Amino acid sequence: MKTRLSNIAALAATLYVCVAAFGAEVAPVLDSKSCDPPKYPKAALMNEETGTVSLLFLVAADGKVVDSKVEKSSGSKSLDKAALTAFSQCKFKPGTKDGKPDQLWAKVEFVWKLD
Repeated sequence: MKTRLSNIAALAATLYVCVAAFGAEVAPVLDSKSCDPPKYPKAALMNEETGTVSLLFLVAADGKVVDSKVEKSSGSKSLDKAALTAFSQCKFKPGTKDGKPDQLWAKVEFVWKLD
């Protein structure tokens, strides 16, 4: 009887893990080959501005961006805007919810640096 209860408990735990994994959200992923990388704005280049910008994109189930915003600024509005504009043109591998493509937010970080 003990063994049977142990087996049932193990099966229940396995089912719980499977259901939890199936019900999880998977964030969209940027397809970097689908668009051009951001271009350094002339004024930011002349001022030698650098920094890392964190962006959020709301990606539809078809992989297209429907909304976007700056989560954390690079410290330069022109760098933030250039990155947001460039990555908004990209396609994404859609995120999934409960195993099906769904509209979800994706995070993208871009580092602006001078060579």
